[in-house]
Amino acid sequence: MNSGTHAGSPAEAADADLVDGYLPDDEVLATARARSADLGCGPLSAGAGATLRFLATTLRAKAVVEVGTGAGVSGLCLLRGMVDDGILTSIDIEPEYHRAARSAFREAGYPPGRTRLIMGRALDVLPRLTPGGYDLVFVDSAPIEYPSCYEKAVALLRPGGILAFHNVSGTRVTDPSRRDPDTLALREVARAFREDERLVPALLPVGGGLLVAAIA
Repeated sequence: MNSGTHAGSPAEAADADLVDGYLPDDEVLATARARSADLGCGPLSAGAGATLRFLATTLRAKAVVEVGTGAGVSGLCLLRGMVDDGILTSIDIEPEYHRAARSAFREAGYPPGRTRLIMGRALDVLPRLTPGGYDLVFVDSAPIEYPSCYEKAVALLRPGGILAFHNVSGTRVTDPSRRDPDTLALREVARAFREDERLVPALLPVGGGLLVAAIA
């Protein structure tokens, strides 16, 4: 029998600290993270951000969609992995988040043409984007909307593209005692990833859990 650590154990906490500390924030990311705290929108962890940058770099991503702009932390990570002329489309309903993200992108030296910030509900905006026209779609919004975003996001990806949903914690998804609406929605989207024959999925233990899948 394999030995291991239990969820929430000191060893797991140490592992999480190691992952997040491996590539520490530079000044621009640290400032964006501070703005996130001020606005009350939880930013992406350093480990999850590094993973997004890695995925965008691996794909040589030129067109990326982000659902949930926040203060620009995840957007910065995605932009840093994309090709030099790549365009990030980021969707959020909160105008103050867009203002904060624009500041972060400007401070990082990205010209306005590298980003397209769209204000509105993701469920309204995603169907208006080009089907099959994107390399990567990252969703970090209200969990209750994840199942509805799922099919719309898959439709946007080219063959070989990657879909990523944030905060899909393994413990939260597998604990049968949790029956709140957000947990049920996360459980539903995790099951959809696993059962969709178009996808090659994995659940990565970074941040709050990063559920990813490649389009086969």
